[in-house]
Amino acid sequence: MLNDPVSIFQIEGEVVSVHEYGEGHINTTHKVVMADGSEYLLQSINTNIFKNPDELMENIQNVTEYLRKVIALRGGDPSRETLEVIPTRENHLYYRDEEGTCWRMYHFIRNTVTYQSFEDPAIFEKCGKAFGQFLADLDEYPADSLHEAIPDFHHTVKRYRTLQAAIADDVCGRAADVQEEIAFAAAREDRYGMILDALESGEMPLRVTHNDTKVNNVLMDAVTGDGICVIDLDTVMPGSCLYDFGDAIRFGAATAAEDCTELDTMKMDVALFEAFARGFITGTQGKLTPMEIKMLPVGAWMMTMENGIRFLTDHLSGDVYFKIHHSGHNLERCRAQFALAADMESKMEKLVELVQKI
Repeated sequence: MLNDPVSIFQIEGEVVSVHEYGEGHINTTHKVVMADGSEYLLQSINTNIFKNPDELMENIQNVTEYLRKVIALRGGDPSRETLEVIPTRENHLYYRDEEGTCWRMYHFIRNTVTYQSFEDPAIFEKCGKAFGQFLADLDEYPADSLHEAIPDFHHTVKRYRTLQAAIADDVCGRAADVQEEIAFAAAREDRYGMILDALESGEMPLRVTHNDTKVNNVLMDAVTGDGICVIDLDTVMPGSCLYDFGDAIRFGAATAAEDCTELDTMKMDVALFEAFARGFITGTQGKLTPMEIKMLPVGAWMMTMENGIRFLTDHLSGDVYFKIHHSGHNLERCRAQFALAADMESKMEKLVELVQKI
């Protein structure tokens, strides 16, 4: 851990304490408390995943500077409604120490809470509204000027091609035991390009997307309960709003854990879908096109299938990407995602009707 943030970053005063903070799985975060009561977040960047911290921090700085201007213009509070990067004393966006660890600092946003899980649709709706507001605030930002933090992150067609290669290579000799899962993915191959084709043809706009729209990436006001600030901007890059909507539904509206083994319990909660969709569409303030609205349920299905494909690929490849807790863990995850996708398929007509009603 960086021992002397005062000497590195543009903050003043005496450090009272530095302690680990939050429940993030990618980056390590510490809260820095100063003698005058001011607080900051000191965070190490996981360069195993984000291999180009220069581009990563340039994305975050440019997007948050833009957001502060937009938030101020609409009468919001930029100090609470977006992150603010604290540069180093040499005016860099991050600091690389002697061991090669990259550190960055943000202002700490007080009087907020986050949820790791929830059962109340009202919370999910507020989360959806915050992500919708994030999209609306960045509606005119030139998305194609952003760096791809993880190239082809949601290129579902390429994800499927990678699966096909893993099946052909079968480096662990596991393919024979997962023929049902392989067949499930193969039967849907002709749909994997739906979002990509719409983006390429211009039928849907390229947008600034968050790409990690879990409920714990929204700071909720501790008094009002409203979602006020979208955090964890490492994966901000060009994409489709369907990615953000879809991944939130995949994670937040599922009735069972991502790695559940009792597949008959893995369903999509329609009430939670409706709550998030209402919040998301409201938050976007009319910025979504008719096609985007129509395809929101497709986004949920696509992100679920994509994750199932990635889990199956990793299982066949020897569990080299996702951390597992026991043998077969990635296969369990794959089966759960495919069960969720199948349930979404059975409800697709109703989901389309719901978003149109909203």
